[in-house]
Amino acid sequence: MSLASWFRWNEPPNRISQRNPTEMVVETLMMELSWQIKQAEKQQRERENEYRKIKTGVDYGWLVSYPKQSYDISPGERLQLEDMCTKIHPSYCGPVILRFRQVVAEYEPEAQEVSQLFRSVLQEAAEKIKEEEEAKKLARQWNTKNRTSLSLTTFKSRSRISPFISDIKTISEDVERGTQPNRRVWSMPEFRNTK
Repeated sequence: MSLASWFRWNEPPNRISQRNPTEMVVETLMMELSWQIKQAEKQQRERENEYRKIKTGVDYGWLVSYPKQSYDISPGERLQLEDMCTKIHPSYCGPVILRFRQVVAEYEPEAQEVSQLFRSVLQEAAEKIKEEEEAKKLARQWNTKNRTSLSLTTFKSRSRISPFISDIKTISEDVERGTQPNRRVWSMPEFRNTK
């Protein structure tokens, strides 16, 4: 047995490097959901205490014991939410959490309503991600189309139209000289070959 094996306990665990980024996003978002549910329960209890205090005029809050069992979402709903979390890119995890906290602070939901708010925030984020991916796809298509069209604009043709060239003969010149005009139509510009 080597000496290094004795000191293996001193090495930092490599948990983070072994984990998939998608799993980390799911775990982070679900931890945020459970924390928000607990906060909603706490606020609900505080509101109930305030209501009792107003109703009876006496504060019996110190006498009340709260049940250990708290609200938890059903396993089926948990699986659906975890599946929705897998569609969130790791770079959107932070903004999703911030948006969820903003929505919870805005609505002050009951504990049972928090998971529905979480679902709506995840759907909103998934739609934004999808829109951004489609925009990137269109931008890529546009860039490839522009490259081909730019190559066509660099193509130089040999024949050019020169409507304002200085040696264009006019009818008035022919009349002044007393010569017969050429068979050419005078309204058309002159075409010349450039070399």
